This record gives sequence, C-alpha cells and structure tokens, in this order.
Amino acid sequence: MDFGTEKAIYLQITDYICEQILNGRWKAGERIVSVRELAAALEVNPNTAMRAYNELADKNVIVNKRGIGFFVSADAPELVKGEQKADFLRNELPRLFKKMRLLDISLDEIESIYKQFENQ
Repeated sequence: MDFGTEKAIYLQITDYICEQILNGRWKAGERIVSVRELAAALEVNPNTAMRAYNELADKNVIVNKRGIGFFVSADAPELVKGEQKADFLRNELPRLFKKMRLLDISLDEIESIYKQFENQ
C-alpha cells in the first residue's frame, strides 16, 4: 500500500479496511486479520494499525471479541457506505463541480463518460 501525505496513515488504513468491506473481501461476521498481521502486511507500526482498528471499532464497523480478535460487524457495509457517501457528497462532489465549471465540462459529457465506464 502506498501511503499519501494528505491524510494520516491510520486514516488511510481505515479507508483500506472499509474498501475491503465494501468490495466484499471482508464480509459481515467474519474475523479480520490481527493488528500485527495487518501492520506487517502494510509495513506500518502495530500501534498505527491498532489506532485504525480502534477508530473503526468506535464507529461500530468492526467489533473486538476479547481473546478472539476483531470481526466485521453485521451492519458494517451499510455503515461504511453511508459514511463514505455522505463524505463524498459533502467534500468531494463540490470540488468536482468547481473543477467542471473551471474547465467548462458539461453534465452531458460526464454522463457519456460514465456510461462508457459502466460498460467496461
């Protein structure tokens, strides 16, 4: 995983975990890799991985079963999707609209490109 500089590493790890959940690689109710395993795989400090796990546990995306490990919560896909959708609509979409306006890109052009993307 290549970490960018725009966001704290632990938040980039939470994004990675959420992506695994949304892609169905980590399913609701399943045990996820341990903090140490994730830290080793991503080549980060275990404390950084633990911070990411704690962040997601605080949001009820994952649950800690003491002595067993962390599990994807039953409603994790809906929680993640809802939070990321709200973030996209609140933060990313306005930036996209601003860029479209600056470059004089119409919604029709975007729709055409989106249809091509969907047909891939």
